[in-house]
Amino acid sequence: MALDRITLSSFRNHSATTLGGTAAFNLLVGDNGAGKTNVLEALSLFAPGRGLRRAPIGEMASSAGAGGFTIGASLAAEGGEPVRLGTLTDPARPARRQVRINGAEASAVALGEWLALAWLTPAMDGLFTGSAGDRRRWLDRMAVALDAGHTRSATRYDAALRERNRLLAAEEASDPLWLEGVEAQMAEAGTMLAAGRSRLVEALSGELADLPSEPFARPDLALAPGGSIDADALRAARSRDRAAGRTLEGPHRADLVVTMAGKNQPAALCSTGEQKALLIAITLAHAGLASRGRPAVLLLDEVAAHLDPVRRETLYDRLAASSAQVWFTGTETAPFEPILGRAAVWRVADGAATREG
Repeated sequence: MALDRITLSSFRNHSATTLGGTAAFNLLVGDNGAGKTNVLEALSLFAPGRGLRRAPIGEMASSAGAGGFTIGASLAAEGGEPVRLGTLTDPARPARRQVRINGAEASAVALGEWLALAWLTPAMDGLFTGSAGDRRRWLDRMAVALDAGHTRSATRYDAALRERNRLLAAEEASDPLWLEGVEAQMAEAGTMLAAGRSRLVEALSGELADLPSEPFARPDLALAPGGSIDADALRAARSRDRAAGRTLEGPHRADLVVTMAGKNQPAALCSTGEQKALLIAITLAHAGLASRGRPAVLLLDEVAAHLDPVRRETLYDRLAASSAQVWFTGTETAPFEPILGRAAVWRVADGAATREG
């Protein structure tokens, strides 16, 4: 087990929800709008970033509460006492998320040092036909689940990129030394960011190579890096980038290239069902990698409803082999029949969860 004794207070439609006695498989069942995905979103905030919906923090507090929320969970520590993780907002500053680890203030980045967390939601079904930015965020989130330090590289690079673009767009000439310093930071952080993505794609490719091509399609992965991030190259490109109003090359232009093995067809041109299979295959490979280090948690929102029985059972078998703690949502228990005997089950209704099994 990874997370247990989970509490949600004034979060979305959950005024006071407690989930205890968790298992390797955990199932939240209820009607649409009952609050199942809200629980997954709360758990996703135990990772750096904005959570699985990417919603503004200030929108997450219950409208019936005082204006803030609190989420807590105990993380099982091998051979020691559980670690208590918490994240919250103060009604006085609802847009600022705070983090607590064993009661002490910590950064959101520090959460990634304790827990590897990933998710798959219906909103991600269009990932291969959507923007490169969506795929970069997905790539970085998977990388953070394997290496918590990846967040720092991404944050430093984004900050330097924004500053360089600001300086290039300024009407008055910028201080050359200041611009060189920003470009040096971009080059350093960007090199680390690109290296982290490359390591992830290489590791995923190795994991995927060992998986059968059925019943889930096997994807081939490649990273299109987005251009040079060398400081000299940035300096040489100033005039061109100034004319464009932005930095035209670098990791912020990278993309994950996914091809369906066997057919040698780009994922974007595959059928909807094939794209879903590719997405699940990558998620399973990542879960296998993530569960080999820190405790790993995988959040799967409405994933079983769109799979036939053979693919569902294969999904459950591969997840069981990954050692990750898995959280499912569904409107009924029937699709989860093969795992009900070993799953913790809650019925969710009107922002409350009742243990059923």
